[in-house]
Parts: sequence; C-alpha cells; structure tokens
Amino acid sequence: MSFLAVLLALFIEQLRPLPQGNPVHETLVGWARWTARNFDAGHEHHAWVVWAVTVAVPCALVSAVFLLVDRYSLILALLWNLVVLYLTLGFRQFSHYFTDIRDALEQGQEERARQLLQSWRYLDASDLPRDQLLRHVIEHALLAAHRHVFGVFFWFVLGSALGLGPMGAVFYRMTEFCSRFWAIKSRPLGAPTNERLMLRSQQVFSIIDYLPARMTAAGFAVVGNFEEAVDCWRHHARLWHHSNDGALLAAAAGAVGVALGGSSAPEPSPGVAAAGGRRSNQVAVGSFEAGAMPEETAAEGCTPGAVPQIAHLRTVVGLVWRSVVLWMLMLALLSLANLLG
Repeated sequence: MSFLAVLLALFIEQLRPLPQGNPVHETLVGWARWTARNFDAGHEHHAWVVWAVTVAVPCALVSAVFLLVDRYSLILALLWNLVVLYLTLGFRQFSHYFTDIRDALEQGQEERARQLLQSWRYLDASDLPRDQLLRHVIEHALLAAHRHVFGVFFWFVLGSALGLGPMGAVFYRMTEFCSRFWAIKSRPLGAPTNERLMLRSQQVFSIIDYLPARMTAAGFAVVGNFEEAVDCWRHHARLWHHSNDGALLAAAAGAVGVALGGSSAPEPSPGVAAAGGRRSNQVAVGSFEAGAMPEETAAEGCTPGAVPQIAHLRTVVGLVWRSVVLWMLMLALLSLANLLG
C-alpha cells in the first residue's frame, strides 16, 4: 500500500500541484503562532514544550485517523495515505521556481533569473557572478528536492512499517516546517521572541534529517558517477556548515561532476532584513511553501568539478528523477517481499 500511495501522490501532484496560499498551509502557520503565544514564556523548557505541542498534535491526529479507517477499510486507509502524501510530498511545491529560473537563463534573461532566485530564497543575488548564481540555484534545488521528496519519502516508509500510516511524513514535514518558521519569524524584528525555540527546532530537525540526508546522498551516488560521488562525499562534505547539507551536496556534486560550494553568499534581501513593516511580515508568513528561507549555503571552499553551466541544471533534474525511480523500485521490491512473506 505504501508503494501505491507514493506513486499516486507523485502522479496527482504533477497533474494538479498544491497551490500556494492553500488553507492547510495557512492553518499550520496559525497553529504554530497559537502554540508559541500560549506555551512560550521565554525559558528553556518552554521551547521544548512549544516544539513538542506544535509537532505532536498534527502527527497524533493523522495517525489516529489512519488507525481508525484502517480497521474498517483498506481502501479508506489508502485514500488517507494519499491525501496526506499529496499535502506533504512533491516536486511541484518548489520546482516552478527552478524551472522559471532555468528558462530565464536559457533565454539570456539573467536579471530576471536573479529576481526569481530572490523571490524563491529571499536572497540578494544582484551582485552574484553567473557561475555563483547557477551554483545557488543548483544547491537550493537539491536541498528542496530532498526536503520535499526524499526526506518525506523516508519517514513515510518508516512510519508505515511501524503501523503508523502517514504519520512519519507529517512528522518530517512538521519538524522541517518548525525549523524554518521560527527562524523566519524572528527576522522581521531582528531578534526572535525566544532564541532557544529557534535553536532547538533547528537542532531537532538536524537530528531527524541525519539519516534521510545520507540516504539521499547514497541515491545520488548510485544513479550518478558512483566513485566520484563517494570520493567527494568523503573528502568535501565538511566544507558546508551543516553536515546534512554537506553530505547531500557533496555527493550530488561528485555524481554530476559540477563544482559546488564556495564562500560567495548573498545577503538576505531587504524584504527579509527590514525591521518591521508590512513587506517583512508578508515574507515571514508566505515563504514556507517552497521551503524558502534565507539560509546559508556558503562553504569553506568548493568541490572538484566543472564550473556550473546552464546544462548542469538539466543534469541535476535528471539526477533527482533517477533517484526517485531508484527509491520507488526499492519500495516496490520491499512491498513485494512483504506480500510474498
């Protein structure tokens, strides 16, 4: 059932992507605000309480519905898995930014590509050299693919194997959501209401994402240049500030033979950096659906490989889709073994 649910969710999401500003997203934003307002008093243990309540309640509700419908109908359980996966998993939640940037660059509209990158990641890309612009697009696309597809995929399969239905997918998306929400929420005012909440949510997500990030990196190695991917992973993953991102990006760089990393990091755009004001609040609220946040992807050096070119954008797309096929085949084999067993 897990294989069929993932396959149908990816197919439906390609035909009818989840729109931005959808009610589910707005509900989550309101929920996170409510938990902070009612449970956060600024102390260490309050940060853990807010995080636990924010994540645990949606997970518990999703799991409870699954366990209830699973008792009566396998079809209803499959439909519930499909609904939850449609809301949590998919390329189209971010890929339109990547596609528009690629099309702009292919048409020679480099300034438009910079504006699109700023709209996607809320970074000032106006002074970036062309190769660094391409580098940022590739890196953010790889990270977004992992967090919207492979990470959700891993935790969904794990949760299903434990009999919890789609709770794993919700757990991963909520932890990732919280790690961004508290970081972005703090930026318009220049300082978070509770810095511990921001730090704890990011630390927890780093732990939650440790194994999925390395599984994604391994998939890139298998479907790409295996020897170069493994070598780059071993020797250059430490270039990035975040170990999970480093493993994933280094493996991808070796798999397609492109140089990623480098210390050129654009500043947050004025809409994010401004103190207060309506523009800042809109950025803080509306930037979650595509995984957008002014995160740091600078590295202390770059990996071996060719200087990023437009052709590498299509190469990266191929790498990601081959990885999807790989993990779908693995899930199909596991499902078949379970049926035969």
